[in-house]
Amino acid sequence: MYVCICNGITDKQIRQAAESGVEDLWELQRRLGVASGCGSCKDMASQILGESRRARPTEPALYYPATA
Repeated sequence: MYVCICNGITDKQIRQAAESGVEDLWELQRRLGVASGCGSCKDMASQILGESRRARPTEPALYYPATA
C-alpha cells in the first residue's frame, strides 16, 4: 500500500528500511524521502516503522549443553 503519495513510498519500502537499520522518522525521511512533501503520511510512516522495528528478530540465544 502507498503510504507517501507525494514520493510514491510504500509500506514495504518502509519495512525494508527498518530491516536495514533505520531507527527513526528523520533517517527514514533522509533515505526514502517519506514525509518530505505535504507531510500527511508522517504518522502512518512512523507507525509502520515502529511496528517493523519491534517485529525485527533478535539474535538467537546461544545454546550451551549441560556439562556432565
